[in-house]
Amino acid sequence: MTKLLGKAVAELSKLPEKEQDAVAAWLLEELTSERRWDRLFSASHDKLAALADEALDEHHGGGTEELDPDSL
Repeated sequence: MTKLLGKAVAELSKLPEKEQDAVAAWLLEELTSERRWDRLFSASHDKLAALADEALDEHHGGGTEELDPDSL
């Protein structure tokens, strides 16, 4: 465990049990969500590359126009 994480855990241990459980539940959900996004992005690399190539082809072919922020 890193020093910073140890410090955070020490501070959390001073909270009432209900608040400790709430923080723990939030942290576990965040970690699960991050792992899910990592898997999804890893699995979509080829698809994202194809979309990027398509967008560049469209741009190079004159199919795009410059964004005018004042028109938004």
